Amino acid sequence: MSLIDNLARLEATAGGRARPRATVRHRHLSERPLVFVPLVTAGEAGAPLGALIGTERTSPRLLTVPQPRDRDLRFAFLSRLAEILLPYVESYEGDVEAAERTEADAETGKRVKVEVELCADAPQLIVPSRAGVEFVRLLGRSMRFRRTAEQDPDAPYPAPPRVPLLGRWLTHFGERSRVPGSALLLAMTDLLSRHWATGQSSLEEQHLGALLAWIEAPEGTSGAEAALRAELARGADGQLLCPPAGPATDPAFDNQLLAPAIERYDRARTALAAASDGVEADGLLAALAAAERDIDALVESRTRPTWDAVWRGLDALCTLPEAPHAVDRWRGDRWSFTGHRDRVAAGEPPQPRVDDAVTAANKLGTREREQARLDAQEALDDPLVMAGRRLAGEAFAGVVTDVVMAYSEGRSPRPRPLVTVRTGDRPHLDAGVKVYRSLEGKPQAAQFVAYDADADADSDDVGGGGRLVVLRVLDKMGRGKEAEPGSVPEVGDRLCWTLFEHEQRGGPRLPEPEDTPWTHGGPPEGAGPLGERSDAVTSEDIL
Repeated sequence: MSLIDNLARLEATAGGRARPRATVRHRHLSERPLVFVPLVTAGEAGAPLGALIGTERTSPRLLTVPQPRDRDLRFAFLSRLAEILLPYVESYEGDVEAAERTEADAETGKRVKVEVELCADAPQLIVPSRAGVEFVRLLGRSMRFRRTAEQDPDAPYPAPPRVPLLGRWLTHFGERSRVPGSALLLAMTDLLSRHWATGQSSLEEQHLGALLAWIEAPEGTSGAEAALRAELARGADGQLLCPPAGPATDPAFDNQLLAPAIERYDRARTALAAASDGVEADGLLAALAAAERDIDALVESRTRPTWDAVWRGLDALCTLPEAPHAVDRWRGDRWSFTGHRDRVAAGEPPQPRVDDAVTAANKLGTREREQARLDAQEALDDPLVMAGRRLAGEAFAGVVTDVVMAYSEGRSPRPRPLVTVRTGDRPHLDAGVKVYRSLEGKPQAAQFVAYDADADADSDDVGGGGRLVVLRVLDKMGRGKEAEPGSVPEVGDRLCWTLFEHEQRGGPRLPEPEDTPWTHGGPPEGAGPLGERSDAVTSEDIL
């Protein structure tokens, strides 16, 4: 956490109101997001109790499981969830645009550009908290390997037709959420805490009601007191006024309301199964329907406050303008969505339970690269984030005081101007260190030459003092002997230079799975480290 973030938290604590951590919105928000508020049974992470889901704020769809331990009822819940979520996902699959992608040529192995389809937009799933993201991943893992009656007539417990496909898509959403900067699956608590600082810990901020209490606290009121009421306040019936932001439930709700309602449902269903005539069955069927309605009302009473809170969070986020680089990251999400759409259409098998060594290394490298890319882009988009990097010595801003045109040595001299910048920052510069500035959206590199000995190093006044930093500009000045207009800073320009690169380089190329060493899962089974088949096992090999 940067010094700016710590300062914002201190100000929030002192003022009793959330303070902004960003001036722009660093995540893309869809015009039609699908909000999903799940609820699970206490003590059974994989047993859903119900959910509110939908794209319309005023008309969510309520799904419930009257008896979470019943496999058939859970399958019915998942089937209804698939009927809502899959059409939403598929509505984005048909609208495509032409795009170029670099691929390796099958014959020559060289990288060539090919024209492919790219979905013009992608679905976006929003859950209340980080626990909701993990629940989505758990649901996907529990469904994607299920077999339907059509796929396997002998399956002991066949899944409804669309449930395995739903599991594959939820797994993809869950895996994509692990990529920094991705916006296919978002937790509202993470979104809000990224853009506002409160006086709470990061763990306390996972309670959506408490987090919104800090953000929405009126002037003159205390966000801490409002958050405490959101966490602990109970009504006359002893139930929380602001239930946990899904999928957890409150023990008082479980013991006092939910358990008796499920018990009534079980009794009604048992009595209906034992009914001896139609007249008796009709009365018991009405009692069973009434018990189901009671459970529906209970689930809705726990999820509806969280549903409303998620939409209030979206309203708060929409007050911030979207960051320029958020569009680029959303394009990466569109590529990811398009790729998974193509894999499903091609009939490829579901995602494996455990990745092989090469796939795992590629995923890890991608996440590390995207994290560095996200950190750089957020700083370039947001002066408040950049201020934190400047305080950490990872960037500096200042006014150009002098420009001396110089040229490189060699047969074809190229412009290498010396630029002197007066700054009050304290960057961690050593001889030869490269720095970067954004020039028309592209990074322009310069090399640190020296500090000007005439500068007053103890002054923080950029206008009249500070230190003078001498830089040698290295690129983005054209191919000719004379620099292109606008490519060289001018005296009086106020610029911001960073010590971190704006674009991240790709990692080394990894071998194919069949070429990986035996220490990482290869060569193929039955072959030794040198590719030769191993000797057969004999009785002498067994102790």
